[in-house]
Amino acid sequence: MVDESDANRESSANTPSRNSAPAEITGMSSHNNHCDGSSQPLSRRSLLQAGTAGIAGISTAGLMTNAANAAVRTKAKRVVFVFLTGGISHHDTFDMKPAAPAKVRGTFDPVSTDVAGIQISEHLPLFTQRMKHYAMVRSMGTGSNGHEQACHMMLTGRLDFPIGFDTRKVPSPNEWPSMLSVVTHAKRNEQRTLPPAAVLPEASVNEAARMRPGQFAGRLGSAYEAWHVNVAAQCPLGNGACPDCFRFDLDHFDHAASNIFNTPELTLPQGGRGRLQDRVGLLGTIEQQRQFLDERNATRKLDQSRLQALTVLADPKTSQAFDVENTDPRTLARYGKNKFGLSALMGYRLLDAGVDFVQINLGKNSSWDTHRRNFVNLERNLLPPLDLAMSALLDDLIDSGLIDETLFIISGEFGRTPNINKNSGRDHWGPVFTALFAGGGVQGGQVIGSSDDLGAYATSQRYMPENFSATIYEALGIPNNAHWVDIDGRPHEIYRGQPMSVLYG
Repeated sequence: MVDESDANRESSANTPSRNSAPAEITGMSSHNNHCDGSSQPLSRRSLLQAGTAGIAGISTAGLMTNAANAAVRTKAKRVVFVFLTGGISHHDTFDMKPAAPAKVRGTFDPVSTDVAGIQISEHLPLFTQRMKHYAMVRSMGTGSNGHEQACHMMLTGRLDFPIGFDTRKVPSPNEWPSMLSVVTHAKRNEQRTLPPAAVLPEASVNEAARMRPGQFAGRLGSAYEAWHVNVAAQCPLGNGACPDCFRFDLDHFDHAASNIFNTPELTLPQGGRGRLQDRVGLLGTIEQQRQFLDERNATRKLDQSRLQALTVLADPKTSQAFDVENTDPRTLARYGKNKFGLSALMGYRLLDAGVDFVQINLGKNSSWDTHRRNFVNLERNLLPPLDLAMSALLDDLIDSGLIDETLFIISGEFGRTPNINKNSGRDHWGPVFTALFAGGGVQGGQVIGSSDDLGAYATSQRYMPENFSATIYEALGIPNNAHWVDIDGRPHEIYRGQPMSVLYG
C-alpha cells in the first residue's frame, strides 16, 4: 500500500512560487499538499488574490474576459463529465513544456495533432487524431492542492466551504451539494423515467476507502441525492483500469476480484441515502422483476425508491447500459475491457437511455495521483486505457449524432507540480491545469488560455470551478436565476460565475 503520510507527501521544494526565477522552482505553495487531507485551505480572499497577482487581464474568481458578455451559443442538452480523480499531470499530457528545464519537462515528447500548431503527449496517439473536436482550456485552476478540498471545489463548482466543513466527516450535511445533486433538484418537476443525473462506477475514495467530499447532496438534503451507480468490483489496492491494476511502486498488481463490474447497487434520488440497498439482477431476472412489480403493486403500494428502481431496470435501454461486460467483442476492443473502457461505455449508454448528466469517475483518487513513478505509470498503466476509452466514447457520440447536443468534458481536480520529485513523480498542483471540452456546439481545434513557461500559473483567461459549473448548468438548460434552498431554509444561487462562452467561438 502506498503510505500517504510519507511516500505521497510533497516537499515545499517542489512547489513553485510566482516570484521565483523561471529555471529555479522553489518556495511555498498556496496550500499544503498532503494526501492525508491534513492541509488547511487559504481564505477565499487570499485564493482570489493568489489567482490574479501578476497576471494582467485576469479577474477575480476566474471571471471571464470580455467574451463573458457575448451570447453563449451552446447547443447542448446533456453533459458527460469524465473526472480523472486524483489529478492528471498536465505537463505530460495536454500542456507540455519542451523548452523548460529537464526537471520540469520530463521524459515524454510532444507530437503534432490533426490541428496545425497543437501538440500533445506522444502517449496519446488516438487523441492526436481527434483534437479537431476538442477545445483545450489550459488555464483551469482550483484554490487548493489538497485532494479533499480540490474535489469539493471541482465537484460542487464553488471555491468556498460551508460552516462546519470537515474533510474527516464525509459524506456530511456540511458540504455544498454536488453539481449532480443540484441538477437533480433543478429537474425535480420533470416527468421522466430515469433520474436526471448519475455518477459511476464508484465514488472517489483514497486507498483507505475514505470518501472525498463534494460528491453528495450535502446542504441540499438527501432527497436530492444523485443516482450513484456503484458497480465497480472491489479491488482495495487496485489503481487504474482494473483488471489491469497497478501500484505506484510496482509494475503490476493482481486484481482482487473475479470480474470488473458487479450487478448495480442502485441508489436512486428521492428518499434518502438508505432508500435502496439490495441488488437487483439484470439479465435473466428482468422479466421476473416485471412480474413481481405487477403482482406486488396490485396488492399494496411499493415504496417510491423500490418502484423507481424496478422501473429503471425494466427499461431495455437501461438494462443494456449496465450489461457492458457482455457487449460485442468489437465494441469491447474499441473501449477496452477494463474499468476505464466499460465505465465510458456505460456512461454513453446511460446518456442514450435518457440520463441528462453523467459523471464518469476514471479511477479512485489514487489512480492519477502520481507522486511516484509518474512517467512509468502514465506510459504503462494510465494513458493507454484513457486514450482508448475516451476516443471510443467521442467516436460513438459523433457517429450516433448525440455529440451535437452533448457537452463532453474531461478534467481532474488539479494538475501536478512543475518540478519532478525525488521519486520520479509529480505532486499536487492546484493553480493551473488543463480541461478538455467537446460537443454541444463547442468550437474544436482551439486552445483557450495559457500557462507560463513552467506550467505553473495561468497567464491568460483563467477559469475556476464557478465558471466550470456554470458552463454545465447552462448546457443542461438551467435558468441563470435559478436557486436552491438548503436544509436550514437558506436560498443559494445555482450560478456563481459566468459560463465559459469562449468555448463556442
